[in-house]
This record gives sequence, structure tokens and C-alpha cells, in this order.
Amino acid sequence: MTDAGLRHGRASLGLSFGVQGVAFALLVTRIPAIQDRYGISDGLLPVFLAAVPILAGAGSVATEKAVARVRPSVVLRWAQPFVLLALLGVGAGREMWQVAVALGVFGLAVGALDASMNMLGVSLQRAYGRSIMTGFHAAWSLGGIAGASLAWAGARWELSLLASYLPVVAVLLPAALIASRWYTEGTGPERKGPEAEAADAADAGGVAGAGAGSAGGALSFKLLLPLCLIMTFAYIGDSTVSNWSAKYLQDVLGSSEQLATVPYNVYMVTTLLGRAVGDLGVRRFGAVAVVRGGSLLAAGGFAVVAVAPGAWVGMLGFTMLGFGLCVIVPQTFAAAGRMFPGSSDAAVARLNIFNYVGFLVGSPLVGALGDAWSYRGAMLVPMVLVLATLVYARAFGPEPARYGGGHERPRTADVG
Repeated sequence: MTDAGLRHGRASLGLSFGVQGVAFALLVTRIPAIQDRYGISDGLLPVFLAAVPILAGAGSVATEKAVARVRPSVVLRWAQPFVLLALLGVGAGREMWQVAVALGVFGLAVGALDASMNMLGVSLQRAYGRSIMTGFHAAWSLGGIAGASLAWAGARWELSLLASYLPVVAVLLPAALIASRWYTEGTGPERKGPEAEAADAADAGGVAGAGAGSAGGALSFKLLLPLCLIMTFAYIGDSTVSNWSAKYLQDVLGSSEQLATVPYNVYMVTTLLGRAVGDLGVRRFGAVAVVRGGSLLAAGGFAVVAVAPGAWVGMLGFTMLGFGLCVIVPQTFAAAGRMFPGSSDAAVARLNIFNYVGFLVGSPLVGALGDAWSYRGAMLVPMVLVLATLVYARAFGPEPARYGGGHERPRTADVG
């Protein structure tokens, strides 16, 4: 693979992450409008919302099976249009069964899309020989901010869902299809060379904590489990912010309704900023140190939110959360690729399922604890779960060396 091919593959995959961020934000930020359009009751709405991540998990499982026969780039090339068309279907339907079908397709396609995107990201990082994974997730965050802004504009101008979604899909769908011509697997599980393996291991920095069983690259769920837990904990924290920050600021900290909308926007911006520089931190300090630092900062953010005397201190806590949580998810995918170099696609697909587990668990968990105990106390639970990442931080270290003692590890060229 030429340097130009890798750069084109990196740019096209970054666009795919960005498009996914736009589509996801356009859906979740217009949930009240979707509920009103289709007359979905408050009791039925949680069923619709839970169905999307459940089906996304099924899509991720199906992708693991599919990539045994076709390349992840093929799955991604077709999953992204289905996500965008399903989004359009949500806006175009009139009957409840129509939105149910559209959301079902959206969920399945999102699972396939998330899994295949991260598979390609892991293989490209292996080919580059240095950390680039966090940058892809920065593109997702940027897309999320753009999508949320478009959704705000649509609500502000009282546009219908179809009028809000159609121009976006009309632009992004052909752009994604054109960009898919340059998708690149890099050095995939069955295609990797020893130089890329060695550089990828060296890139992680820190201690060698993947475990001896990963040396052969065979997928072991027992070895993958720590990363699955970390992924779950990270998304419990993320869903806590996305679902409860506004209510917490207004009901617990006494802010105005307008000010209560700010924390999530701040969180998204700090997530973008943190991911934009996250790869530099990994290259300089190693993945273990960066993940530990992010976990401590995120836990500190939850602690500040829990004890905040007022809204502005609470927003400081949510700002800390953005900078802390932003590095954990992309580095968890990268660690799975290092831990199982011979089965990285399958490892990423299985790990991706726990993205949706955390999303499903996080919001109901905080809500139940808030109602039964207090919302301040409820914020301590994701704090403890994020701190648990420190226990498993060694899993982010490089895989065990495959070269004899005294032999210098080969290095790959640095691709711009």
C-alpha cells in the first residue's frame, strides 16, 4: 500500500465517521419531534429508543460474520447509505409502523456501520505504525456537533422532519458513496506484515499487559472482557451526560431552562478538542498513560458535578467529563486490535456490542438511582465505574514481543 493510498483511505474513513456523527445527532436531537409526528406515547417511547441499540448490537454481530467472507470496506460502503436512507424514512413516514421499520433499519445499519468503521480504523492504524484512531472519533464528534446544529436550526425555523433531513441526506449520501472508492483496509488481520505489527505494539507505550494468550492472535473473550467492561463503563458515562445533564442542571442545580441546554454542547466541544489532540498524547506518553489520565479526569468531573453548589460549577464538571471520556473509546478499539492482531475484525465487532450495552444501561441506571435516592448520589455511580478503568488499564499496553531477545524491532515509515 502506497503512502498516498493510506492518506486517501484515512481521509475517506474520516469522512465516514463524520457523516455517521451527523446522522446520529439528527436522529437523537429530534426525538421529541419524532414522538409528536407519529403520536408515540411516553410509555411506548422507551421501547422505540431501546430497540435501536439492541438492533445495532445485532448488526455488529452480523458484521463479524460478514467480514469472514467480504472485506469490512464492503460492509461499510453499503451500511452508510442504509443509515442515511433510514434517517430519511424516519422523517418521511406517516404511520407508526413506518417509523418502527425505519428505526429498525437504522439500528441494524448503525451496528454494521460502527463495527466496520472501527475495523478499518484499527487496520489503518496498524499500517501507519502510530496512533491515528482517536482522530477518526474526533471526526465523529465534529459531525455530531454539525448534526446537532442542523437539528437546532430545523427546530428553530419549525421545519418538518422531512424538510430537515432531506437536504442533509441529499448532500451526504453521494459524498459517502464517492469517498467509499478510497476505503483502505491497511494491514488487516490476515494481511498484516511483521513490521506493521511491531510498530503498532510500540505505539501503545507503557507496559505489556495484553496477556500471553494474545500472542498468537486467536480471539479469546476472556482476554477481551476487560476491554468490554471499559467500553461499557465509558458509554454509561457518556449516556449519563447526554440524557441527564440538562435535567440535572435545571432540577438539581437550579439553572434556567436555557442554561440547562449548555452542558451537553460543552461536552461535545470538549470531546472534539480532546480527540483532536488525543493521538499526539498517545504517541508521546503511550495509550496506558493517556487512558489512565482520561479516567481520572472523567471521575473527577463526575465528582465535581455531584458536589457542585451551582450551575457554573456543574458545567465545569461536565467540561472535565468531555476531556476525560473522549480518549477512552477510540483507544479501547485500538487496544483490541493490538491484543488480537490475527482476529482484530472479530474483536472489534464483539467489543462494539458493549458500546450499546453501556448506552442501554446508563440512562435507566441513573434515572432509577435518582428517583430512589438522589441525583447527586446517582452521579457517583458512573464515577466509580469510570475509575474501575484504572484496574484494567494494563490491557491498553502493547502486545507481547514476537522477536527474539536482543533483536531490534523493525519500524515502519511514518505516513503523513
